[in-house]
Amino acid sequence: METPSTPARDDANPRDDRHADRWWHVTFAGLLAISLVAFTLWSFGWVSAETNRVLLITAVVFGIFMAFNIGGNDVANSFGTSVGSGTLTMKQALVIAAVFEVSGAVLAGGSVTDTVRSGIVDLSVVSQRPEDFVFIMMSALLGAAAWLFIATRMGWPVSTTHSIVGGIVGGAVAMGISTGLGGFEMVQWSEIGQIAASWVISPLLGGAVAFGVFWLIKRLILVHQDDSAEGMRALRRWGPVFAAVGAVVLSGMLLLKGLKNLHLEMSTAVTVVLVVMIGVAVWLVVQVFATSLRKKKFTKASFTLFAWMQVFTASAFAFSHGANDIANAVGPFAAVLDVLRTDVVGEEAVVPLPILLTFGVALVAGLWFIGRRVVTTVGKKLTEIHPASGFAAELAAASVVMLASMLGLPVSSTHILIGAVLGVGLVNRAANWGLMRPIGLAWIVTLPAAAGIGAVGYLALSAIF
Repeated sequence: METPSTPARDDANPRDDRHADRWWHVTFAGLLAISLVAFTLWSFGWVSAETNRVLLITAVVFGIFMAFNIGGNDVANSFGTSVGSGTLTMKQALVIAAVFEVSGAVLAGGSVTDTVRSGIVDLSVVSQRPEDFVFIMMSALLGAAAWLFIATRMGWPVSTTHSIVGGIVGGAVAMGISTGLGGFEMVQWSEIGQIAASWVISPLLGGAVAFGVFWLIKRLILVHQDDSAEGMRALRRWGPVFAAVGAVVLSGMLLLKGLKNLHLEMSTAVTVVLVVMIGVAVWLVVQVFATSLRKKKFTKASFTLFAWMQVFTASAFAFSHGANDIANAVGPFAAVLDVLRTDVVGEEAVVPLPILLTFGVALVAGLWFIGRRVVTTVGKKLTEIHPASGFAAELAAASVVMLASMLGLPVSSTHILIGAVLGVGLVNRAANWGLMRPIGLAWIVTLPAAAGIGAVGYLALSAIF
């Protein structure tokens, strides 16, 4: 983690950094290659002996490619504020992502997954034709991954959930039309309407909450920029309060969303008591930490305190993301393996541990290899981010995610965080609205683009296999 006097830079010594980057490139390329080979060999023994090996290898490549691109876009989006604020370097973000994303996937990623995501498409017509279901899910992975790769290369943060939904819609409609079993009537258009609503609801909610949180932080703490004793008193008084509120929100988000696959089945009273205890404990710890900074200048002390608070919000986001959004790759792929193993389209598919581990590695590799442009967009180009504003954006996003989970609102965590970043930019009067034009267009294009690629993918797979 960095201090104001040593801003987060990966190019302080170009020669050393190039050497270090080569080491990281080789390390993650090697891990990805080993994971791909080992997982492919494992999958040979998992599926039916009669399974077409070329089809299986193709499915494995599509699934890992999807996880790789989730890392490059969604995970990069999550860590953009931390890297952009100077709290973390790209390599430090990578380490945190490796620990918490993979932990979230393995510990809370779920042992089973729905084979038909979100009821977007009526796939009952393929129950007697398992091979069609396999082709639809494979084409969905290809369509979503290809669009995510394009968006990531352009630096556009987009929704991975909307991408995989688009891929499924495209593959299913192509199947229905080509086989005469259905067509556009297979799509639940009311669900698509909810996705369209999230383009507006998500960023507005994220922006409004972030504006309020950061306005309070500036009003109560950051208004003191003269390194005065009054500023330090404000930091010791209000810093622990914001940390405690953040702890309550983050722990609530984890219990409602991040750990939902564990089915803890805690009562509302137990949940409330638990999050309150966590909040009080964090308040005490941060109170002690803030007091230990009393000999530092206010500007440096406030940077340090909010930087550490931002590390914890980023870690919680990473765990929740690993537990939930990796399902956008794991769900369709596990469904493919389940059909290849049983030759039956079931309601749920088992998710073996090797899938979660392998896809977790691909997730982190994607962040390292292609995630920098999205990190730059979120952390630098939309607005100038500092630890306090980054903490406010992440806390606001977590609050909206938790609220939406409780109310069942159709939201996208990606769109919420982008709105939150713009919200703190509004407080500073430094939001880059011009950049939102291509990003907003990318949000609208995501579903049809993934659907188009998915449709072509289905036609190609059905012709080849």
